[in-house]
Amino acid sequence: MCMPMTGRRLTSLLAYVTTAATGASLLTGCGVLPGATGGSREPVTVMTWAPDQTRATNMPGMPAMAQAYARWINSQGGIDGHELRVLTCNEHNTSTGAAACARRAVREKAVAVVGSYSQNGRAFMAPLEAAGIPYIGGYGISEDEFTSPLSYPVNGGLASLIAGHGMQLAESCRTVSLVRPDTLAGDKLPELLNSGLRKASHRNAVDIPAVEDAAEYTAQAGRAREKAGEENGCVTAVLGERTQTFFDSFRRLPATEAEAGDGDGKGEGDSDGTDEGDSGAKPGAVRISSVLGSVGQPVIDRTGGARSPFEGAFVTGWYPEAADKSWAPMRKVIQEHAFADNRVDPADAGVQTTWIAYTVLKEVVEALDADRVTATQIAHALDRGERIDTGGLTPALRWKYEDLLGAPGFPRIVNREVTFQVVRQGQLVAQRPGFVDVGETVLSAP
Repeated sequence: MCMPMTGRRLTSLLAYVTTAATGASLLTGCGVLPGATGGSREPVTVMTWAPDQTRATNMPGMPAMAQAYARWINSQGGIDGHELRVLTCNEHNTSTGAAACARRAVREKAVAVVGSYSQNGRAFMAPLEAAGIPYIGGYGISEDEFTSPLSYPVNGGLASLIAGHGMQLAESCRTVSLVRPDTLAGDKLPELLNSGLRKASHRNAVDIPAVEDAAEYTAQAGRAREKAGEENGCVTAVLGERTQTFFDSFRRLPATEAEAGDGDGKGEGDSDGTDEGDSGAKPGAVRISSVLGSVGQPVIDRTGGARSPFEGAFVTGWYPEAADKSWAPMRKVIQEHAFADNRVDPADAGVQTTWIAYTVLKEVVEALDADRVTATQIAHALDRGERIDTGGLTPALRWKYEDLLGAPGFPRIVNREVTFQVVRQGQLVAQRPGFVDVGETVLSAP
C-alpha cells in the first residue's frame, strides 16, 4: 500500500539523498574521505628479488635495502605523493625460482623490478618483457640485463668489472691466473680480462675454471699460484660468494721458497710503516685480486680486517669506495630505517646497487607527475632519455639509443666507468682517484 508523502517524510528523503550524493562526490572526486591520508595518487608497486640461503652467491641485503628505502620514502610522503609498495622474492639461484619471481611480479601488477640480483636472465626477462615491465638497476650479473630493451642497468655489469680489472692488473702484474666459474657466464670472463691486460701489451691470463659452489679449491689454488709464478705474479678469483673459500684454500697452500725465505714472521696484512707499492704484499709473493661482489668490505671485515688474507689485494669496483661522502644519504636512510637489520651493509655492492636503482625509480616517477604510474610510462620515460643524477655515485645515467655502448653481448651498457681500489689496513680505499672509462676495452673484447 502506498503511503502519502508528508512534509516531514519529504524533508527526510531530501536530506538522505543530499548526504549520499555528497559522500559519493567525496569518494569519486578526491579518492579519500576528509581527514584520510594518501591523497588521490595511486600506490606504486615494485618488486626486488635476490637469492638467499643457497649454496652459491646470496644477496639478502638487496631486498632488505629495498624495504628500508620504502619505509624511508613513505615516511616522507611517498614518491611524488605515491605510496611505494615493495614486494620481495627469493629467486634461489635457480632458473625456476627466477621465473617464479617474475611471474609473481606480473601477477601482482608491479610497474618495475628494481635493484635485483639473478644470474638467470633468460628465465626472468621473458615474463617481464611479455608484460612490459622494466628491469631497473639489476646487479649486472646476467647477459640479458645488457641485451633486453626493457632492462636499464645502472652499472657496466661484470663485463666492465673484468675488463677494468685487466687494466688495473696490467700495471703491476707480469703474469695473471684467473680462477672463474665453470659456467656459460664464466666462459666469457677470460677474454674480457685479456682485453684489459692487452691495454698494456700484456700476455693473456691463464684460465682456470672451477666449480662455482665447491667446499674447497686446493687444486685450483695450487695451479693458479704455480702459473702466476713468483716474479710479479697475480692470482685473481671471481667466484662470487665462494671467492672467500678459494682464497682460504690459497692461504693454506705450503709456503713457496720466496715466502719461506722472508723470515720476518709477518703475514700479508702486517706493516712496518712502509708500502710495497700499492699491493701491500711481501716482495716475491704472489699478489691476489678480485672484483667487487666477489670481494668487498664485508668479506674483508669477516676475515680479519687488516690481518685478512685480502690485505693488499687489488679490487675493481663500479662505485666510489664505501667511505666516500657520496654515500652519506644512503647511510642516513640505513641508520634510521634499517639500523637493526644486519642484512643491510652500506659497504655491500648489492645494497649500493639497490640504492642507486631506487634513486632512478624515484626520479622517473617524479618526472612523470601522474596520479597513476604504469610500467609503460616508466619504460617510455627512460627510453625518451630521462637523465638521472645519482649524486656522484655514477656518471649521469641515460638510456637513449646514442648513450648505449653497443658492445657485442652487452649493447645496453650506459655506465662504462669503474673504480680501482686496494685493501690497505683492512679497508678498501681508492688506488687512484675518480672513475676509469673502460668502454673501449669492453668493445675490444671478442
